[in-house]
Amino acid sequence: MINFKKDFYADVRIEDRFSTDVRFLNGKLSESKERLEKRAFLRVYDGKMWYYSSTTDTEHIQKALDELYEVAEPNPDIENDPVVKRFERNKDHLRSFKDNSVRNISISEKTELLKSLAPVTSMEECMSMPIGKYLDRNSLYEFKSSLGADISYDYQTCGVVLFCDMVEGEKKFSAMWQEGDTDFNSLKTKTESAESEFKEQVEFMRNSVPVEEGDYPVVLSPLAAGIFAHESFGHKSESDFMLSDESMKKEWELGKQIGSPILTISECGEIPGTGYTPYDDDGTKARKNYLIKDGMLAGRLHSAVTAAALEEGVTGNARAVDCTYEPLVRMTTTYIEAGNESFESLIAPIKKGYYIKTIKHGSGMSTFTIAPSVSYEITDGKLGRPVQISVITGNVFETLGLIDGLSDTIELKSFVSGGCGKMEQFPLPVGFGGPYVRVSKIKVQ
Repeated sequence: MINFKKDFYADVRIEDRFSTDVRFLNGKLSESKERLEKRAFLRVYDGKMWYYSSTTDTEHIQKALDELYEVAEPNPDIENDPVVKRFERNKDHLRSFKDNSVRNISISEKTELLKSLAPVTSMEECMSMPIGKYLDRNSLYEFKSSLGADISYDYQTCGVVLFCDMVEGEKKFSAMWQEGDTDFNSLKTKTESAESEFKEQVEFMRNSVPVEEGDYPVVLSPLAAGIFAHESFGHKSESDFMLSDESMKKEWELGKQIGSPILTISECGEIPGTGYTPYDDDGTKARKNYLIKDGMLAGRLHSAVTAAALEEGVTGNARAVDCTYEPLVRMTTTYIEAGNESFESLIAPIKKGYYIKTIKHGSGMSTFTIAPSVSYEITDGKLGRPVQISVITGNVFETLGLIDGLSDTIELKSFVSGGCGKMEQFPLPVGFGGPYVRVSKIKVQ
């Protein structure tokens, strides 16, 4: 039982986190561990300042909370503060993973899954330095506030990541495959693609040719489109970037046409997968947020603090990587919505261009850069030779306006390795995806 004092706003969030990390190196087990940690993050706000505390001593939360009260100043009008007025008073208890928790699966079964996949990273003589990882996480969250919020929910991911180096004469390639899910048994059925994808990467290493640099039409896979939406546009939607930047506020005028009329980018924490966040770390309920709708700026992402500063509503995007940190404005699952074309019709009108299937990494704010991994030529409306592309790059808003085709289905991706980084908080699990996306012109190098 937590006793909140009158004349302050306060909240407490607790995470009970279980995780597994199993690794193979060169076909031998190199790491096998389970970890259990319970930590709390406490906040007190008096209308002028925030006071924070993080503790693993969850048996004495009241003591830590009272110590924060002692340094804050009572404010009888605290509930009329613009920030406090935006905090929701939700009461909810969600358990989505009670019956299939990875806590209940033995580490030996998880190890056997990884071990069964190890041969695909050494099935060809050109493969060396194989690495395999199995990772999972199950978290139980609690959130309580002085306004009466009382929330609990669970979160779960599990997945496998495989790496190897490929070398054949002068040719080299760093190969990778990964698959994530929220259910261990479902994950086991998804591992069948590992062998075919590694075979494709072997063929890419052997047969790919250097790109002819220039400006070309490009088709992005759902993976590449999701990374583009997240890195080059999603971060621009995080409103804490514009609190002290008047030029960005002007650039980010809602209702402004900044993309193709066929383009809609959405964001939502209710979607199952890596970005699942039914309630954020302010206790705000997740909802679907349109960032771009029909090519126009439709919204931005908020915490209670940023929503108050910009006089807008909360969106469910106050997130911390764990209970060591205060929440920042962060994405959950960001995706481009579907159009009405097939993949074949997207590439059909392209005389010469490129298809980006997988990527190594991406970044961007005003200018984006994406480093492809496996890519193919498009010649006379057909997929052609595998091609080596270092980067595709361009101005974000200009490129958004050059999107001229979207496939009629979308794929949402969940990965267990890596994540989103912001300030010192990394890696935060997020989801992303979209349809196949055609852009009429991108600089290819």
